Amino acid sequence: MRTPTRPTIPIAKPQLGEEEAAAAREAILSGWVTQGPRVLAFEAAFGHAVGAAHACAVSNCTTALHLALHVLGVGPGDEVVTVSHSFIATANVVRYCGATPVFVDIDPRTFNIDPAGVEAAITPRTKAIMPVHQMGLPCDLAAVLAVATRHGLPVVEDAACAIGSEIRLADKWERVGRPHGTIACFSFHPRKIVTTGDGGMLTTNDPALDAKVRSLRQHAMSVPDTTRHAAKRVIFEEYPEVGFNYRMTDIQAAVGAVQLRRLPGILARRVELAGRYARALAGLPGLVPPHVPDYARPNYQSYPVRVTADCPVSRNGLMTRLLACMISTRRGIMNAHQEAGYVTAGPYRLPESEAARDGTLLLPLFHSMTDEEQEYVVACLRRATGSAR
Repeated sequence: MRTPTRPTIPIAKPQLGEEEAAAAREAILSGWVTQGPRVLAFEAAFGHAVGAAHACAVSNCTTALHLALHVLGVGPGDEVVTVSHSFIATANVVRYCGATPVFVDIDPRTFNIDPAGVEAAITPRTKAIMPVHQMGLPCDLAAVLAVATRHGLPVVEDAACAIGSEIRLADKWERVGRPHGTIACFSFHPRKIVTTGDGGMLTTNDPALDAKVRSLRQHAMSVPDTTRHAAKRVIFEEYPEVGFNYRMTDIQAAVGAVQLRRLPGILARRVELAGRYARALAGLPGLVPPHVPDYARPNYQSYPVRVTADCPVSRNGLMTRLLACMISTRRGIMNAHQEAGYVTAGPYRLPESEAARDGTLLLPLFHSMTDEEQEYVVACLRRATGSAR
């Protein structure tokens, strides 16, 4: 039964407060509101947070991924090995370059790219490999990197959801975004755990690639606007190649800097909430909590639950019952190959990706979620599955 007096528990909620508002106000009143000194400061802070030599802020993660492939020379006739099981932007950016995404199935336990499928998908036309750290859970990057090394291919990490996540490589824990591949790309969309309203970041240890993306995000302008404004002599810029308007604003960066300072507390709370969910789900039939391999420490950007045949109610039925309790959920991650814009590019045989989309739901998880809110979600899950006690 719907409880109209109870506020809906959302699937996600950005936590923005007076400190972020004050930072945005300061940027607005400074007179410099587009890409400027606050963007530069945010880039430095982000690079330090993930351990990257270079970090370049852009307008969103889609533009970050597009720039990454573009500077690596991906173009018409090329192929990029990636997953269908991701937000549509992952596939779209390959198309933006005039290239073809080659979809690989996922590991059903982690919802991440299957490294064995990566090896099998490589052809003479393959120009790059683009794994996704899905829902903040790092993929088996060591295996992907081994394949890339054997074939001499760059790796672009779609780390849109993985701010703060850690991965163990060579018996050492490191943040996603160090980067371990060639370039890693992040999102600051409101559903991510650090938000600037919208925005993105590329990290790399290659200074030449960093210089290239910095130029291209600003129309390939030969002289940055910060240099022109500070110049003591007249300077005329040039545009030696076709670039893009992919800049982040100083207002967004000011908010992002505050959010980034909150990251340790955000991560700790999300891990705590995920642990509470896992313990509660252990006694419920047909509901399987996320699997975390021993090489990964996820940030729990989302909390996926697989609904098996043992569950007394279907996945869609469970979502409907929770919605009646004023609890928002989402289906499993979409598949690009099942969308109209890609369906004619197949046929694809991706049974694990399709099963994950159709047999998984995402439960509410956000770092301002209260214990009482989470207990209510769990209580409704128990009632919906006939497991109330």
